[in-house]
Amino acid sequence: MLTGVDISNITDLDDALEVIRKLLNFVEALRQENLELKRQNQELRDEINRLRGEQGKPKIKPNKKPPGQYSSEKERKKSKKRMKHSKKDYIKTHDTQICSVDKSILSNDARFKGYDRVVVQDIKLVRLWRI
Repeated sequence: MLTGVDISNITDLDDALEVIRKLLNFVEALRQENLELKRQNQELRDEINRLRGEQGKPKIKPNKKPPGQYSSEKERKKSKKRMKHSKKDYIKTHDTQICSVDKSILSNDARFKGYDRVVVQDIKLVRLWRI
């Protein structure tokens, strides 16, 4: 129990502040004792688990921040943004074919929807050196 605190003797603000200070110190001491008891309790649980043949609670190290860069902002290298573009723009076209469909094989309700461009790539193997 908290000794030295008598609520009936509080008459002014200074006395109230002194009582509050003592109460806060008491709460802090209880908190420290509680943390120590929790740590000791966990150690005892781990020891019981080890005696039973089980594993105790693993000790996990806290994450560490990677060391920062100490150079100034002006000296830092800025990354270049990559421009994405389609391959069709720079593929050399060697041959163009228009595929037509005989209208007699289509159904009566078939309608023209437009053209679709398709790029077909073939591999051409060329021998550069003779061995």
